Amino acid sequence: MSNEANRKARRTVVGVVTSDKGDKSITVQVDRVVQHPRFKKYVRRQSKYHAHDENNDAHVGDRVAITECRPLSKNKSFRLTEVLERSRLRDAGTVGDEKAEG
Repeated sequence: MSNEANRKARRTVVGVVTSDKGDKSITVQVDRVVQHPRFKKYVRRQSKYHAHDENNDAHVGDRVAITECRPLSKNKSFRLTEVLERSRLRDAGTVGDEKAEG
């Protein structure tokens, strides 16, 4: 068997970037809907993951896919796989321009 076949399947999740302040790092919020065990009502749960962004491609508001990998730091165990959808706010130039006017 090859090394690829022995390797455990890596988890991939899709979420929205909430922070890109760190160099080569992003924070991704992943939302999921689960059924409450007792009341059977669907409730929204969210998790935040720190991910490695080698080229600083992702920005706040972007929808991204991240894949589990070996631990890269104390909190980072995911890598940015791809940017699925760019934020519309970033395209309009409204993000980060608070002090540009005055």
